[in-house]
Amino acid sequence: MTVRIRRDADISDISGGWFRARWHYSFDSYRDPDYMGFGTLRVFNDDRLIPGAVWPMHPHRDVEGLTYVVEGRFGHEDNVGGPPGPLPAGSVQRMTLGSGALHSERNASPTEPMRFIQMWIMPREKGLTPGVEQRIFTAQDRTDKLLKVISADGGDAVFVHEDAHVFVSRLTIGTSVSQPIGPSRGVYLYVIEGDAQVNGEAMRTGDAAQLTDEHELTVTANSDTELIAVDVDLT
Repeated sequence: MTVRIRRDADISDISGGWFRARWHYSFDSYRDPDYMGFGTLRVFNDDRLIPGAVWPMHPHRDVEGLTYVVEGRFGHEDNVGGPPGPLPAGSVQRMTLGSGALHSERNASPTEPMRFIQMWIMPREKGLTPGVEQRIFTAQDRTDKLLKVISADGGDAVFVHEDAHVFVSRLTIGTSVSQPIGPSRGVYLYVIEGDAQVNGEAMRTGDAAQLTDEHELTVTANSDTELIAVDVDLT
């Protein structure tokens, strides 16, 4: 059983003036042969935009672009008629880029910073019809539980075209939560803020972990803690 910790200081930190990006896996100009992806998870970026900043329209294809809004107001534009924003903190969005589409992320506030986590999941098939689904979740929804916000199961979660699941949580100090991990699956967990024990390992703000060959994810909060976890197929 393996819990591979990557400390905050070891994760890439890119700044462009109007944005700051923490790229956990090789992306754009950042290359690390030890971090090219994790199962079907290809990209995990923690991005911040200054007030009013716009990431210009750009093309992608054959990925499921997943967004979790950490703070601020997330603005979005695309060329496939996606639903209007902005989305508040706690919200999630899936953009299927499939056969090809353009999209843009932006800070919808002219006065407050905005932070979002963007993940790319490689879909089970290529050439899917582009589209957008998004949903608003509150802090109460995720308090002291692992809330499934994106899932191949659909239901109350935003649907993703791959056997993957995204959980978010706001744990109060002293709270423990757990979630089974199936055979041939792994979990990528990121401590957005706080201090916690993750399967017996100490993790703090900005730390991340790859869990492989573990039967269960168990998190105990040593302080109020915000986290996100991605459960993916490793085969």
